[in-house]
Amino acid sequence: MIKFIKNFRKDEAGAVTVDWVVLTAAVVGLGVAAYGSIETGASGLTSNVSTYMGSQNPN
Repeated sequence: MIKFIKNFRKDEAGAVTVDWVVLTAAVVGLGVAAYGSIETGASGLTSNVSTYMGSQNPN
């Protein structure tokens, strides 16, 4: 049993997986934060463009 615990403690095969999970979670979190910060401006811009395009008369 002691040998199993020592081998388990030295095994680093899962450490890379944990690193990737943490990095992926950080990227997703940054994406959500970026979306939250530009959502209002993008909605306002879309509304302004829609109003402008609706007021134009094609010849």
